[in-house]
Amino acid sequence: MTRPRQLIIGCIAFLIAASFIAFIPRNKLAKIKRSGTLHVLTRVDPTTYYQSPDGYSGLEYDLVLLFAEHLGVEAKFEIPATFPQLLADIANGKADIAAAGLTVTPLRKLHMTFAPSYHKVNEQLVYRSDHRRPGTVNDLSKGILEVGKGTSHIDTLLALKKGNASLDWAVNDEQDTSGLLYLLHEGLIDYTVADSNQILLIRRFYPDLNIAFDLGKPQQLAWAMPISDDNSLNEEVERFFKRIIADKTLAQLIEKHYGHANSLNYVDNCTFREHKKSRLPQYQKYFDQAGKDHGLDWRLLAAIGYQESHWLDNAMSPTGVEGIMMLTNDTAKLLNIKNRKDPEESILGGARYFKQRIQVMADDIPEPDRTWFALASYNVGTGHLQDARMLTEKQGGDPNKWLDVKKHLPLLSDPKWYPKTQYGQARGDEPVHYVENIRGYYDLLVWLTEENQIKNKAMAAEKIVVEAQTTEEMLTPLY
Repeated sequence: MTRPRQLIIGCIAFLIAASFIAFIPRNKLAKIKRSGTLHVLTRVDPTTYYQSPDGYSGLEYDLVLLFAEHLGVEAKFEIPATFPQLLADIANGKADIAAAGLTVTPLRKLHMTFAPSYHKVNEQLVYRSDHRRPGTVNDLSKGILEVGKGTSHIDTLLALKKGNASLDWAVNDEQDTSGLLYLLHEGLIDYTVADSNQILLIRRFYPDLNIAFDLGKPQQLAWAMPISDDNSLNEEVERFFKRIIADKTLAQLIEKHYGHANSLNYVDNCTFREHKKSRLPQYQKYFDQAGKDHGLDWRLLAAIGYQESHWLDNAMSPTGVEGIMMLTNDTAKLLNIKNRKDPEESILGGARYFKQRIQVMADDIPEPDRTWFALASYNVGTGHLQDARMLTEKQGGDPNKWLDVKKHLPLLSDPKWYPKTQYGQARGDEPVHYVENIRGYYDLLVWLTEENQIKNKAMAAEKIVVEAQTTEEMLTPLY
């Protein structure tokens, strides 16, 4: 073989090898991008990942989707069978990230590495409000205290026991914290420990639960990743969180999931539940029809109706608005409603008006902010809402984000600010409370209706089993 030919073949081989090597991912981040998939461990909980009426939701879910979009890949969620299994899987490198509302503890840092913290929580001792409130951990000796296996709550209790020898508890191998809160709600245990973000969301659904006191110092929540010499993914996660903190995306997501969680007090919650049983059934068919007509969740429309009139068809305010959806006379004329006190007319008309409020919002306002703005507009009017958005922008806020605008709506009642607006003075605090209350009623109504559906399905399944057993007994010959 001639030398020139050998050189040519050698060059071709080198180029082929170089091209092949170029396509081999060199680090963890490159491998994820090349595969097109981010493998994420999570758990089902209102604070992390759950099925909502609009699909999957949760703060962790939203954050992961944003990060996956940032990388240009798809997120693949996996839910391990138990919480300890989740911790073991991420420590052993069986996934890229664990986004599961994990608190950062010294023990966990020995087995996994953590991203920058995105939220701060307190561990809280929870009890039923029909029991005497414990003042200190020494008061827990007469009751049953249970915590979930693998949780950071065990470490906290162990630290407290050093100064409180009588402190004792049981570790539940089967139930996570959400399950233990349900057991507490049912009166099967006396106490449990939950992170403050969990109890904030769960108390809306279990209003008989109460907080006794905080345990220890505040703790940080963060994503966990396997310990490795390859820090490429860790560094990209850190860059991502720095960006979403700086542009307030993180704050807006926290507001989305937690901003309205304590809008209803115990009395509001219990009254709503009672009215849901005694008043809603006679109007539900109208809310359902209105929702189908306009592509809206009927429960959101029902929440608006409850905030407006507590589902009373003869409701009337001193300003002249009346009916279940409390429409003004001018609005009723525009909607061709002849009798505002007729529940069907009021609900169908109110739904149509609310849909119009959504449609007139600026095109660049995304969901769910678009819905919150439409609700504020239903209450205070589009003009006053636009004034609040203008004030928000002038003061450096984002006029398309409810998180920012709700802080500026109260300025509409401030003599220093409302003369500078186009539509003048308004009760700016009112639409803020209005929107947050409706969000609270909506979440509660979703919970109550889906809880009933689950119970009905369980009862139907149990009936089938009983009928099958009865049939089998009838067919079994007697000897």
